[in-house]
Amino acid sequence: MEIFPRHYDGKRFFNEDNSRAPGFRDLARWQLSSRPEPSPRFVDDVRPSKPPERVTGSETRVTLVNHSTVLVQRSGCHILTDPIWSERASPFTWAGPRRRRKPGVELEDLPRIDAVLLSHNHYDHLDVATLRRLAQRGGSQFVVPSGVGRLLQSLDIGPIHELDWGERVVIAGAEILSVPARHFSARGLFDRYRTLWCGYVMGGEGGSIYFAGDTAFGSHFAQIRERCGAPRLALLPIGAYEPQWFMSSVHMNPDEAVEAHRILGAENSVAIHHGTFQLADEGLDAPRKRLRECAPGESFVVLGNGESMTLA
Repeated sequence: MEIFPRHYDGKRFFNEDNSRAPGFRDLARWQLSSRPEPSPRFVDDVRPSKPPERVTGSETRVTLVNHSTVLVQRSGCHILTDPIWSERASPFTWAGPRRRRKPGVELEDLPRIDAVLLSHNHYDHLDVATLRRLAQRGGSQFVVPSGVGRLLQSLDIGPIHELDWGERVVIAGAEILSVPARHFSARGLFDRYRTLWCGYVMGGEGGSIYFAGDTAFGSHFAQIRERCGAPRLALLPIGAYEPQWFMSSVHMNPDEAVEAHRILGAENSVAIHHGTFQLADEGLDAPRKRLRECAPGESFVVLGNGESMTLA
């Protein structure tokens, strides 16, 4: 029995509520009417940190590298989410969104990485140059949504575990479950919805960790809570939300992320998908400012690039 709703028609994947990303006409309308909030071209406030080679006991150490790249360290398993160290989130080296802050960890300073989790194939989440460098280090397994494995295989990146929603794999003793997100996929003009998008729930000593990937607000948060229980920690996106008419079907704003935190029953949450690339009309640091205004107490944390938190 499927634990999550049907989401594939034999040719394309779709969201449970049949919501779709804005089309090319909407994109043109946004580009013609866009009034981005001014932001610095580059913010030189990151002093890269060096994570420890290992943690002990039931400790969980979480380091925000940048954007949606998070290093999760537990005693038996190190996991890296949606890694990007490139200067641009783009198919080109000369055009596309350019980073406004440095990564908070140098790639060479990473400890061993047992599992690399990719949530979908957009360029700010699946960065080929970074994946090649990680593959060259050796020792990593790559977990991807349905359909994404073919791209990595063509680049000789692996080993690969390709998961549909509800499927799981165990790596270095940690169970990794693919769960729904409300988003879309594309790397070109003609491949929309050809591959899946997802989040992940990571099990292990010390409680579960939920990585939401890239997602709009939706009923999937309640489904994940019902099927997986309340996470010890949730990694929730808060950026790229303005203008709402264009972005709300694919991204959450900070207020929605706080509501997702509440629905999930997360003991703690960390904000991701903000502060490195300006992908929408809100300013570079507007998401973190708004989150600090609306977040409940100290349970929803904003980390800077390179900053860590530890759960004992």
